[in-house]
Amino acid sequence: MVQLQRIACLLPNLAGGGQERVTLNLLRGLTQYDLLLDLVVATAEGPYLDEIPETVRLINLERKIEDRTQSAIALISPLVRYLQQERPDVLFSHLVWTNEIAVVAKALARVPLRLILLEQMPASSKPTQRVNRWIKSFLTRSLYPYADAIVTPSQGVARAFERELNLKPNSIKTIYNPVVDETLMQKAETPISHPWRAEGEPPIILSAGRLAPQKDFSTSIEAFARLREQREARLIILGEGALRGKLEALVKKLGLEGEVLLPGFVKNPYAYMSLARVFVLSSRWEGLPTVLIEAIACGCQIVSTDCPHGPQEILAGGEYGRLVPVGEVAALREGIELALDNPIAPEKLVARSRDFSVQQSAAQYFKLARGE
Repeated sequence: MVQLQRIACLLPNLAGGGQERVTLNLLRGLTQYDLLLDLVVATAEGPYLDEIPETVRLINLERKIEDRTQSAIALISPLVRYLQQERPDVLFSHLVWTNEIAVVAKALARVPLRLILLEQMPASSKPTQRVNRWIKSFLTRSLYPYADAIVTPSQGVARAFERELNLKPNSIKTIYNPVVDETLMQKAETPISHPWRAEGEPPIILSAGRLAPQKDFSTSIEAFARLREQREARLIILGEGALRGKLEALVKKLGLEGEVLLPGFVKNPYAYMSLARVFVLSSRWEGLPTVLIEAIACGCQIVSTDCPHGPQEILAGGEYGRLVPVGEVAALREGIELALDNPIAPEKLVARSRDFSVQQSAAQYFKLARGE
């Protein structure tokens, strides 16, 4: 069992995604232990910079990571230097490219280090160019087995990764993401000044995430358009990304400009979740979608695609929300209508969210870091 003094977490940056929130929550949870904590980033940029816990030291390696091999390789030298100078007992590495670089850096640094890789989803879930997919698959198969442990946020992702890496069954550990704490609940109670929240206004349907193909927001918009043929409602999609123009064009094409809002990235989505009647996840694939956990913590009704992986586990096969097939507009519309008309008791949803508490998850990561 390792006696811990310093733990480091490695990320490309602090962009406004779910994994960045998960990492900050993990660090927040680890502050309950008598440890030195470092957040090591390739570049110190992103909207979550001001949410780093005060007791966590930020280490900026000043190397911008993009989704290609050349930029990732540039991270090796400064990361090796950090490991040799600071000698953390444990490094938690998050996300593809940084994970592979962490394995190489550990080998080159030649310092005692327990390396734990965190993966949100298997490589097979990510449709990339054939050459990139082959390179990533080769590097993952070659390098990941040298880590001291690999962690995924759901059983489905763990089993898929074991198949991809030809590992023994149950060799990858599952720890649910640290999501729910008092900070989340306090933010959920923050009032929003918006005309749509006034008494007597139609119910609000909410979605959130990067405006990217994975999230399939076009299906959410089309399902909402069909819902509007039967009843009044409003749709808000939180997030920013490359598909904003296409989504705005679809909203205009369907004549929904006054009923669909895309406000971009917001730092407090929980206040919107408390305001909304239904939260919709239309993703084609996930690992363990943090937004679903956050939404049920706010007592919001859930309609989610039954995509690989995560929604099945979070919603316990449909006990805590409605699961619909991926990409089916009619099924998504019907699910939203059922959620509006036959809601699950919010208290039941909030109770379920406690299974994904920051404290519980951090305790499991702390035990893993110690080699227990």
